[in-house]
Amino acid sequence: MTKPGDPRAAHVIIGGGFAAAALDIVNAMVFWNLYAGTKPATILQSIAAGVQGKAAFAGGAASATLGLFLHFLMMCAMAAVYWIACRRWPWMLARPAVAGVAYGLLTWAAMNYVVVPLSRASSPPFIPSWFVDGLLAHILLVGLLFALVARWSAGRSR
Repeated sequence: MTKPGDPRAAHVIIGGGFAAAALDIVNAMVFWNLYAGTKPATILQSIAAGVQGKAAFAGGAASATLGLFLHFLMMCAMAAVYWIACRRWPWMLARPAVAGVAYGLLTWAAMNYVVVPLSRASSPPFIPSWFVDGLLAHILLVGLLFALVARWSAGRSR
């Protein structure tokens, strides 16, 4: 049950999740296009490779669509965890910058050290510029975005 002052689930999970997913995937597409000339469909297929393995790269538009769906699903799941956490620990709503940066770092670590290694996708080689880009994207476009949406939503529900 949502109490007055609690952020709304739909705002954080759907609104925050979709916004973060869109910003993050555009970031990845732009980075890899500039860095290596990689096409957007290949970026989406690399996400689908998490469940399809190397076959994703031969899957054409179907694999790219699956990758896009999975990306949005993962971001909404990350947003749901943030929503649950900020309802449990009100300091996250009171200090969105601290909570958002911390959550961005946590989601980056979870993706790179848990999700990708446990998936069927192969880990990319270490590229310093991708490391920095990915870390900043998760801090600014994921964690901080969820924190700001949750804070905004909590203010609307008072």
